[in-house]
Amino acid sequence: MKSAAAETFRPPRTPPLSALLGLLRTAWRGEGDLLSLMPAAAYRMPVGRLGYSRRTILLVNDPALVREILADDGATYPKGDLMVAALEPLVGDSIFVSSAEVWRRQRAMIDPAFSHMRLGRAFASMQSALDEVEARLDEYAASGAAFSLDLTMSHLTADIICRTVFSTSLQTSTAREVFDAFAIFERSVAQVELRRLIFDPAWTEVPQREEVLAACNRIRHHLGELVDGHAESAEGTYSDIAAAVMAARDAASGGAFTRKELIDQLGVFFLAGHETTASALTWAFFIAACHGPTRRRIREDVAALVGDAPVDFEATRRLVHVRNVFRETLRLYPPITFMPRVALGPGRIGRYKVRRGTLVMISPWALHRHQRYWRDPDLFDPDRFLPARESELTPGAYLPFGAGPRVCVGQGFAMVEAVLILARLLCRYDFEVLDPGRVRPVARLTTRPAEQIMCRVRLRG
Repeated sequence: MKSAAAETFRPPRTPPLSALLGLLRTAWRGEGDLLSLMPAAAYRMPVGRLGYSRRTILLVNDPALVREILADDGATYPKGDLMVAALEPLVGDSIFVSSAEVWRRQRAMIDPAFSHMRLGRAFASMQSALDEVEARLDEYAASGAAFSLDLTMSHLTADIICRTVFSTSLQTSTAREVFDAFAIFERSVAQVELRRLIFDPAWTEVPQREEVLAACNRIRHHLGELVDGHAESAEGTYSDIAAAVMAARDAASGGAFTRKELIDQLGVFFLAGHETTASALTWAFFIAACHGPTRRRIREDVAALVGDAPVDFEATRRLVHVRNVFRETLRLYPPITFMPRVALGPGRIGRYKVRRGTLVMISPWALHRHQRYWRDPDLFDPDRFLPARESELTPGAYLPFGAGPRVCVGQGFAMVEAVLILARLLCRYDFEVLDPGRVRPVARLTTRPAEQIMCRVRLRG
């Protein structure tokens, strides 16, 4: 029997330094990585100043204060201006970045569309997309070719969300161009410019790079084509998210979304519906490839429940260990690394006075690794989510899907999707990471590896 020590695993992280050394490290690497800026104190303090900058950056780790801030719908603490400036070229003034009354109107109109994310309806799309990925992985296994784990997961989840939102596979030329343009956007727009973060005051205009604007224009052009295809079809042709959003009406005016607003809102579904899950799945497969006990227990969980039968919808809810592997991956590598808010006026957070323009930083990354709230916070330990250890969990210290009125409505969708993908692919294949020592996380648009994780794959048995 293996010892407990043999079962433990410490996945890669960015070692924290002092605030000044972290700033120098980030500048030297030139990656625009916010994780490199996080000082060691960020994993101990409840609330505190973060780094050296012209505008105050306040990191909030206290779960009660986090809930209070996230409960605001944007009237006091709207989303951070730097994040809004980064995302606006892609999603406009959509539900993802809007605040207060604008957000409330949009949310009321879009809520009925969420019924189209019913898991029973979407499960067939997940299975069909997985069938195509397995065919591709079979080819890699036969040839021994190396492939990017990151791109494989991004392609798979983008295919699923395309099938769910637009009733079309990613194999179509339009959907593929959207995927490729989004890869450029994700790689370029999320770079943190230290000069702006340190020296610029709040609400300073942030010009975007030409390649970012061009990528956004391509994405929005193709989303517009998909919207037009739905609009020109006979009524009842489609029963998907896009059709539901197009049918939405404002309760006060009776008006529908304009074409631009439809592209804004559906861009959010594409952005949030595939990139965040792809990020977490990349880390989950990396961990499973590097840690034998994780692979073994996932396979035992699946074998005990379904044997050689297919993993069906009901099984995804009952595969306890697979679900906990994904939950623990979300803890260590939350897809949304930071949830920035900006203070519209003076106030107080804990014992700190807050001035207008203060950047209020809520970081799931720091909160999920906080020494006060987690035992062995840097260890990969899926069993910490078992009912027998529930007393160890600090309420409000785990928020991979956010909290408050803006909590991610797709969290149930993401959990079923991830459990299905992990169960099917890890029972069918052995993944080998080619250079695991080079893997380290960075905070871009999501929590991603600094470099693509290259793998080979073998069919089991």
